[in-house]
Amino acid sequence: MKCPYCGNTEDKVIDSRSSGEGASIRRRRECLKCEKRFTTYEYIEKVPLMVVKRDGTRQVFDRERIRIGIMKACEKRPVSMDKIEEIVDEVEREIQKKADKEVKSTDIGNTVMEKLYNIDEVAYVRFASVYRRFKDVSHFMDELKKFLE
Repeated sequence: MKCPYCGNTEDKVIDSRSSGEGASIRRRRECLKCEKRFTTYEYIEKVPLMVVKRDGTRQVFDRERIRIGIMKACEKRPVSMDKIEEIVDEVEREIQKKADKEVKSTDIGNTVMEKLYNIDEVAYVRFASVYRRFKDVSHFMDELKKFLE
């Protein structure tokens, strides 16, 4: 590991522990040359997950897009950023478990809607209205009726 302060490649590990629910290892290191300490993280390398969009195009899975969509749906609602992060983490975990190399964008959207349904009714309807691309008010009302039942 290269020291971020002096560039020396020799160091010793002072402390190691699991972080992020066991998804990574946090290591405290000390440079043997300048004796400064720094932290490194080790993660399991994942094969990039590809999202198959409605038009058939593919793009790399990006959890930031999910976060932005949920944040827009939850705007001015009593949903904390911690809760939004939790939803994003849950969606990503579920998608990673279900998919091998590719996942349909509709599966991602449905998973997000399922999570929002249990958190905030207004956020759910907002997300659904954008995700489902309602053509007119009657389609939107049909979705609301399903929600109210």
